[in-house]
Amino acid sequence: MKLLLTSAGIKNRSIRDALVELLGKPIAESNALCIPTAIYAVPGGAGFAWKLISGRAASPLCELGWKSLGVLELTALPSIATEHWTAAVEESDALLVGGGDPLYLCHWIQQSGLADLLPSLHEAVWVGVSGGSLVMGPSVGEDFVYGSPPTTGDDRALGLVDFAMFPHLDHDAMPDHSMANAERWAARLPVPGYAMDDETAIKVVGGTVEVVSEGHWELFNPSPKAREAG
Repeated sequence: MKLLLTSAGIKNRSIRDALVELLGKPIAESNALCIPTAIYAVPGGAGFAWKLISGRAASPLCELGWKSLGVLELTALPSIATEHWTAAVEESDALLVGGGDPLYLCHWIQQSGLADLLPSLHEAVWVGVSGGSLVMGPSVGEDFVYGSPPTTGDDRALGLVDFAMFPHLDHDAMPDHSMANAERWAARLPVPGYAMDDETAIKVVGGTVEVVSEGHWELFNPSPKAREAG
């Protein structure tokens, strides 16, 4: 898959241009599926899910003018025939993965069978928001282990990229997302970590990583002690 890992969606022209480049065609000619699953694990999740799907969330994603838009609820997939949903995924140009609890999302990506399908989606674009981006790393760091069951008991995620992410850097409404806290988060990681504000995204194609930003971000490399511990 091609990845566009954002902190808060398609927040500026640079991130939007990166999305169009990854799609290889205009958004208006692209089919998308929205995955709201991660948000159900946080308080008020049902309302936040509706805002995401209806294009009223603070993280622009579903309201971009897609040719078609559907909802893929991962928790429902194990109870229905596989062929009822895999065709829709395979025909989609983009998977729009909303934020929330990244480890809860990781669990359902695996339990639903979507994880098994991802390696075959060579041309599709995974557009992650916050937790929907963090889930692609090998780990999320203890700051983003929220304890929503079911979890693996640690901070392991999908590992489809070799770095972790700290979103919403220096957000006015999120004092815990300060640069000082990002530095402490990164110091415990055995892998590189990107701290990124809401005007920043990370584009990944074929193992090549590119930061797309109209804001600010920082790359932290793991300390020898953290690398050995990992």
